[in-house]
Amino acid sequence: MELGPSHLTLTLRDVIPPTYKDRVIAPSLLAADFSRIREEVTRAIRAGADWMHLDVMDGHFVDNISFGPAVVLAVHESNDIFLDVHLMISRPDHYLDRFLAAGSDMITVHAEADHDVAETLGRIRAAGCKAGLAINPATPIEDAEPFLDKIDLLLCMTVVPGFGGQAFMDEVLPKIEAAAKLREDRGLEFHIEVDGGIDHKTASRCAQAGANVMVAGSSTFGAPDMAQAITAIRQA
Repeated sequence: MELGPSHLTLTLRDVIPPTYKDRVIAPSLLAADFSRIREEVTRAIRAGADWMHLDVMDGHFVDNISFGPAVVLAVHESNDIFLDVHLMISRPDHYLDRFLAAGSDMITVHAEADHDVAETLGRIRAAGCKAGLAINPATPIEDAEPFLDKIDLLLCMTVVPGFGGQAFMDEVLPKIEAAAKLREDRGLEFHIEVDGGIDHKTASRCAQAGANVMVAGSSTFGAPDMAQAITAIRQA
């Protein structure tokens, strides 16, 4: 018997949450067909996605505008998959409560944004939500070090944020390795996520460097066979 979306997504929420030793595949909604968001998320779930990655852009922090809390809420209400919400916005502290109310399971904010990073991370966790910190390719790992014990995930951008379809930046790999070493040295357990130009080839290199959460947009939603693409990234 074929399981419907409600059965499939219930399983995703009932399983034990993954650790940083588990491979997690998070297709990026930015690459989906926005005229069929519910169906696209369901397609990703059926194809084996673990999380759904939602890139929120405000046209200020990055030179693009995507969507806001209403879309996060729509995904939350139509499909019960773990929502990995990435705020590429200048004032994540100002808009935080709206994204919490929309059903985000993890909210990642940028170290480079205009806010008190420690305070924002504290507010996310106090609300019962997982907290993530993102750093751009040009940002050194040292800028994230003071906050590593306050996060559940470190996102190392592997492209300049703002637009999908960019080529993977090899120069970020040493930063991933440094983050993994800091995690081990300090006895921490945060995930290391990569986002930008991720397919089965680049996922393999990121995994070797220490990353375990793979955000993939074009290589999943744009693949002829999404399930096959997700499996290839998972096994890379």
